[in-house]
Amino acid sequence: MENTGQFCFTHPTGKDIYLFTLRNDSGTEALITNYGAILMAYKIHMPDGSINDIILGFTGVHEYLSAGYLKQYPYFGAAVGRYANRIKGGTFKIDEEKFFLTKNWGDDQLHGGFDGFDKKVWEVVSFDKECNILELKYHSEDTEEGFPGDLEVQISFELNDDNDLIYIYKATCDMPTAVNLTHHDYFNLNNGEGTITDHELKIYSDKVLEQDEGLTSTGNYIAVADTKFDFHKFRSINEKSNGGYDQSFVIDKTNDQLAIVAEVCSKKSGLKLQLMTTEPVVHFYSGQGIPTLKGKNGIEYGLYSGFCLETQKHPNAINIPKFPNTILRPGETYHQKTVYKICLPAK
Repeated sequence: MENTGQFCFTHPTGKDIYLFTLRNDSGTEALITNYGAILMAYKIHMPDGSINDIILGFTGVHEYLSAGYLKQYPYFGAAVGRYANRIKGGTFKIDEEKFFLTKNWGDDQLHGGFDGFDKKVWEVVSFDKECNILELKYHSEDTEEGFPGDLEVQISFELNDDNDLIYIYKATCDMPTAVNLTHHDYFNLNNGEGTITDHELKIYSDKVLEQDEGLTSTGNYIAVADTKFDFHKFRSINEKSNGGYDQSFVIDKTNDQLAIVAEVCSKKSGLKLQLMTTEPVVHFYSGQGIPTLKGKNGIEYGLYSGFCLETQKHPNAINIPKFPNTILRPGETYHQKTVYKICLPAK
């Protein structure tokens, strides 16, 4: 397999890190590195000829490994696994056997532990520059961060000529294990400048998951009607925010077919982002915890610089039987598909 990515440097593990550029016929680009399967940029070619990079991040791959960034770590643009969001107590049972995970969020585990998929060097499976498809894979070994069994994970990214960016996860295992994958992209539809509090958001959800004091799902639901979580109609993120959002919204759909689950628009840029997924939950984070960091184009990021819409199954579902199944067994294939669909402003 010919690797046509740009070589960046060799990771301390001895594995090489590359940067890949997907570029469609209209000039829109998606920049992805095999370190953490990170989406570093999503540069929309606007009707007026300008470029609008709607993803927060850094110019160089090496910046994602810097001590300063890792100390304040917000998971910019990274793959998340083996298990998205929080697992209560860092423990779970499968077939009556109890497993003990690393705990990197108080007494709980967050986003796969201290050294999750976001910090791994993924193997390059293929890179098709003509079709704008990049495929990466990672082999997670038995007991990594406490999870049982070997897990083979593959993610593919595709940029089509409608400016839509698509990612698909697939995974298989050699013994029953817990799997719930997502991608942790931070969006700002104004070329990464300013805050996202004036962006308008719509989420196709009637209820959110109740959380405990550690933001871990309890198993209960909260109806969004007449609460700050009601995004049935477009409204600004700032309106009723009361300290921001870090909440799992359960989507109003009854199957795993691809469907629109959220929409965000910016009056300033005129850009609209539609989120489509096969997953039953979109976790909305409004970026109120983003640390002060120097990002791309000399922009200083901070509170509310970007928002996340993380598609996944219900957080902590491995410990809550009534939630969707997140146990993957040998012979089964985990699959999820998410589409970032771009709607350009009129010329």
